[in-house]
Amino acid sequence: MAPAATVSSKKILRPFRAGCLTIVFGDDIKSLSFCQFTPKIINLLDQIDLKILSILQSNGRTRLADIAEEVELSAPAVMERVKKLEVGKVIKGYQAVVDGKKVGKDITGFIGVSIGNQRDMDKFAKQMLQHHDVLECHHVTGDESFILKVKSANTASLEKLLGEIRSVEGVTRTVTKVVLSTAKESQALDLDQGSVEPANVKKK
Repeated sequence: MAPAATVSSKKILRPFRAGCLTIVFGDDIKSLSFCQFTPKIINLLDQIDLKILSILQSNGRTRLADIAEEVELSAPAVMERVKKLEVGKVIKGYQAVVDGKKVGKDITGFIGVSIGNQRDMDKFAKQMLQHHDVLECHHVTGDESFILKVKSANTASLEKLLGEIRSVEGVTRTVTKVVLSTAKESQALDLDQGSVEPANVKKK
């Protein structure tokens, strides 16, 4: 008769930075791997989150205490929500909104760019990252392949930028429209607070 198997009751849990958890049962070593991931916060937004986002879009330097008073939560509760939105990349960052004309960027323009070959699309988009006067680069439907939003110091610098864009491999045509005046320019999103279920959150 075979001897009964014995299992040591000693268990050691040892986490590793590489994302592996080693479990030791006596002399038998087994590894359990796991994946680190960023939670998809967007599906967890409630009305309070949207209100916090609206306040921060209006003024990114708003004090936590003021936000807390506005949404009827404690400051620590608001801080926790803001951190959650940052970790989930709902809040991508904070920056000052600068008036271009007051810092020497007098010309705003939109440039439509046509690319002749599909294989050159990614190459063009990557090269646009190197141009500081190109504020936005969008791959679009329609006659053009890309629409660029640019801000430049003057017509000479805009002409130079156009020359550099046209010299990129694959570019077959550009169409430039210079802005004469601006009635509205904003990156703030219209957050419909009625699009989610109300949160049953008590004041903390």
